[in-house]
Amino acid sequence: MELNYLYMKSYRISAMIVGVLYIIGTISGILSIVVTGDLLKGNDVLTKIAMNPIPLNWGSFFILIMGLSLAAMPVFLYPIFKKKNEALALGLVVFRGPIEGSAYMLFVVNWLLLGAYSQEVFAIGGETASLRTMGNVFLQANQLMKPVLSIVFIIGAMFLYTLFYQTQLIPCWLSIWGIIGALFYLIAAIVKFFNIGFGFSIDFLYAPLAIQEMVMAFWLIVKGFNQKYLTNMVVEKSHT
Repeated sequence: MELNYLYMKSYRISAMIVGVLYIIGTISGILSIVVTGDLLKGNDVLTKIAMNPIPLNWGSFFILIMGLSLAAMPVFLYPIFKKKNEALALGLVVFRGPIEGSAYMLFVVNWLLLGAYSQEVFAIGGETASLRTMGNVFLQANQLMKPVLSIVFIIGAMFLYTLFYQTQLIPCWLSIWGIIGALFYLIAAIVKFFNIGFGFSIDFLYAPLAIQEMVMAFWLIVKGFNQKYLTNMVVEKSHT
């Protein structure tokens, strides 16, 4: 009986950790946008960064925190998910862990290189056409990585919400909301990957999943995982 209690308590802690990691990741992502602002826009990006590199450094730091927190999340879910579908659980760990995490690290390194390059340009007396071209390469690399990261993120998200739906660790409506939100997110990622223009921003397609993630995060912190599924899993574990 005490062993079962310890299992249930460990799963409750795991749910809270996953919720907190989601919140940390989301807040860090928002802060990276807030602190950089319009720093990476315009024709004088290198000069702006060289004159004040602090926003870019903070932006890089927040992206690093976001990447690490979101990459750590599957670690706490895999032991539970693998009992239902080990293949999907492993896919979740791979895509939301090393693949997505590596993409975030590339973002961070690219921004740090851009900052270092801008300092070198400033040290030799300002931008020239060739120096500006090299700076644009760093900026374009940043834009090219965004849709790639989005597609990797969505694959991991589909694994996650499919597993949540199968296990019913969270309410079905929350899992279905996640799947639908992921599909909208995927549409936006594909449009940007192929650089399809509509004459208006499609960033609103990110909203359904962004809101769902925050609702799910607070649900996991406050409510935890579905007790019925966990009870059955603990009973099975105690019989093995």
